[in-house]
Amino acid sequence: RNRSLVVVHFWAPWAPQCAQMNEVMAALAKEHTQVAFVKLEAEALPEVSEKYEISSVPTFLFFKNSQKVDRLDGAHAPELTKRVQRHTSSSSFSAGSNDSVKEDLNVRLKKLINAAPCMLFMKGSPKEPRCGFSKQMVEILNKHGISFSSFDIFSDEEVRQGLKTYSNWPTYPQLYVAGELIGGLDIVKELEASGELETVCPKAQKLENRLKALINKAPVMLFMKGSKQVAKCGFSKQIVEIMNNTGIDYETFDILEDEEVRQGLKTYSNWPTYPQLYVKGELVGGLDIIKELKETGELLPVLKGEN
Repeated sequence: RNRSLVVVHFWAPWAPQCAQMNEVMAALAKEHTQVAFVKLEAEALPEVSEKYEISSVPTFLFFKNSQKVDRLDGAHAPELTKRVQRHTSSSSFSAGSNDSVKEDLNVRLKKLINAAPCMLFMKGSPKEPRCGFSKQMVEILNKHGISFSSFDIFSDEEVRQGLKTYSNWPTYPQLYVAGELIGGLDIVKELEASGELETVCPKAQKLENRLKALINKAPVMLFMKGSKQVAKCGFSKQIVEIMNNTGIDYETFDILEDEEVRQGLKTYSNWPTYPQLYVKGELVGGLDIIKELKETGELLPVLKGEN
């Protein structure tokens, strides 16, 4: 009872990733003696799993004073460690700091709501909705060619609970346009029936037009995994090093952040791999081509658009 934080691991004996996370929990338990770590076999307790919407293992729920305060789906050891540290440090806050914590959450919620012209807060992702209402909402938006970004409320319990209060809307999904709440599935169905949906929500830019705009965003554009500051694959890292040594200014686009661009650009350019380098809207090629151009001394003229 005197332990303010309880971390519950919903696991299954057949899942190797659960065994790995049990080891992580054991290590965390030694470090955080004030935290209670509990293992529950998800399939052996179907009523509990259903109550807390456990649809995959491993899943971790965080409780403070018998109230669920956070959730983590998947085998993410660094993230589990980070959240345990965050919740144990926040447990020691004085009562007077609750207002500032609430204010910080509201600032974060406002940023999320305004992260895109049309934002959908849903269970799961557009590719893998994790409830029927979210699935129907995605289908309606896609049917009308509406451009939207989404946030999986299962990925962040603080956002999941906080947004209900912030928006005074108790259920999910929730749709926002230009930072304003439109409503849930029923409201969107009504807007669709009345023909107002397409006037309320921004239409999706055609993929081909979007790719053209991205390719021409800068005279030299590099589509890569990661950014010039943090490359996320060996090929991208090598091409960034070559580009940096030329002294030519260039911009990057992280294809890991946008699956539509990642797949669409391969077809559009007829080039199946990344990185891809464009100069003045024209494809130069990938790492091998850039290496060849560097060796022959042609790279600099090509980047300057002289060749």
